[in-house]
This record gives sequence, structure tokens and C-alpha cells, in this order.
Amino acid sequence: MDGEGTAGMLDRLRDVLRDNAVEERDWDAVAPETTIESLGFDSLTILDVLYDVEEEFGIALEPKQVVKTRTVGEIVGLLQQHGA
Repeated sequence: MDGEGTAGMLDRLRDVLRDNAVEERDWDAVAPETTIESLGFDSLTILDVLYDVEEEFGIALEPKQVVKTRTVGEIVGLLQQHGA
């Protein structure tokens, strides 16, 4: 782990989500407890995000794990588990 920390990871994840979003919002207000659904992503569109997350963080995630996530914080947790 590079010691980036949760805040840095959250910032990078926000950027990936912003790049994949179909609607405008205040992305700086997206917090760990923000639900994926409230951001306009469903179980299919989050898989599109998965590719960019893997590219951004240089890791491979199981699609099944990502689809099960409900919040932004859960995705950050997955990234931490995989050594991002």
C-alpha cells in the first residue's frame, strides 16, 4: 500500500465516478456514505466504472464484489483490501 489514505482514495474515486456520470452534481459533496444508486449508477453501469477504477488504481477487482457495493465507502474499502 502506498499510504495514500482514505481521503486521497476517495478523491480519486470521485474523479472516476464524475468521468462516468451522465448527470451533473456537486462531486465534492460525495461522501463515503453516498449510495451508488443516488449517483445514477445501477448494477450494470457500475461495471463500466469498474474498468476505469481498475485502470486508475492499478488493481483488478471481481465484478461480483463491485456489483454488491452500495456506497462509495464500500468501494474505497474494496480498494484498500486489494492494496490500492
